[in-house]
Amino acid sequence: MRIGYPCMNTAIGCTSARTFRLKSWSEERFLSTVAENLSCLSRILAFNAEHDLLFFRVTSDLVPFASHPVNALDWPAIFAEEFAGIGAFVRGRGMRISLHPDQFTLLTSPDAGVGERSVAELAYHAAVLDAMGLDTTAKVQIHLGGAYGDREAAVGRFLDRYRALPREVRRRLVVENDDRLYTEAECRAVSRECGIPVLFDAFHHECNPSGLDTGAAVAACAATWSERDGVPMVDYSSQEPDGRRGRHARTLDPAHFAAFLAAARPHDPDIMLEIKDKEQSALRALLIVRHAG
Repeated sequence: MRIGYPCMNTAIGCTSARTFRLKSWSEERFLSTVAENLSCLSRILAFNAEHDLLFFRVTSDLVPFASHPVNALDWPAIFAEEFAGIGAFVRGRGMRISLHPDQFTLLTSPDAGVGERSVAELAYHAAVLDAMGLDTTAKVQIHLGGAYGDREAAVGRFLDRYRALPREVRRRLVVENDDRLYTEAECRAVSRECGIPVLFDAFHHECNPSGLDTGAAVAACAATWSERDGVPMVDYSSQEPDGRRGRHARTLDPAHFAAFLAAARPHDPDIMLEIKDKEQSALRALLIVRHAG
């Protein structure tokens, strides 16, 4: 079981998500921005390795405009040395890396343009992991997307577009249950059709339950992962007290997290903490995991 957090570290004073406006595009600005982002990512990973936080979600903004037509640069080749160094560090420390495209990546969309842009965005995310030389346990997680008034048709579009993806993209993808539309059971139904692993989101399951309790849902989703996919991945958070329903907690609720750990046994998945204070809660979670044995 590896514990991690997404995208940014609040302690080290840099961001790997620097970007700029499209109207400010220039090759020089692009190259300097990516160089700074990769340098900061290396610093974040060094911090994580030092503190035994071995799971990290890389920001989608690592390479700005990577999937946009304005960018014709071969950025994986330009930064091949930097990407390879990061990948070697990750492998050498037994770490795991993932990515999560934004909410506009929608394989279910009835709009062909949105579908094409979504495919390009997924190709970018997979290319980052390929440039790092990481195996297929490094994943890109997506939601099924919208229902658009016809869930069956929407799922059909997802399956068609998924099956048409290049193998180097398809082998990276996992699908996650969401907090409003698609439960973990519906994601598992899609998995049975196309083989995509299901990443279980514990908080989304609380907001949008499937009928299974947490332990059974963890087990059912874990069964969709193969050896080449690695240890099943889970997203974890809890409800922010007094916040709107579905708002992620600002900081770790130790009792809630310990109860989740107990429910998840014996599967012991790699856990991504989607909690607002990032590495601070991840460090507290690590202590709870160690205390639980």
